[in-house]
Amino acid sequence: MLNVLEVVTTVTVGVMVGVEFSVAFVIRPILNALPEDSGQLGHAHGGRMLGAVMPFWYIGSLVLVGIWAAAGWDHHGSGLVVTAGALLALSVVMSLLLLVPINNRNRTWTPENRPADWREQMNRWERWHYVRVAVIIAAFALLAAALA
Repeated sequence: MLNVLEVVTTVTVGVMVGVEFSVAFVIRPILNALPEDSGQLGHAHGGRMLGAVMPFWYIGSLVLVGIWAAAGWDHHGSGLVVTAGALLALSVVMSLLLLVPINNRNRTWTPENRPADWREQMNRWERWHYVRVAVIIAAFALLAAALA
């Protein structure tokens, strides 16, 4: 049963990493290259869509890692799993303190009501998102190593 938990957890975190990597290095550059207000509208829509799903995914991944750490405490690689859990917890804290406040504002913006510094806010979100992506990639790599 522990093997199933390990695989499900690793795949869940891995897919989350893939989505967030794609947001950082595929979706955002595409939206940033769109003409006129299309990019900003796309960012707002993405913020609404992913903002509704990602909290469950992040917390769910953290819970799965916590269960794996507890259930496999005396197994090989448990230190890697605990470290991965700490990194995922860091990503949740980063999200709540740094990224979610900007996203909550962004998802309500339209060309008519967005603030004058909306680009700066989005650039700040993007910089913090790169850091978060690095953190969750590290967590995923530790989980993969714990499986080996």
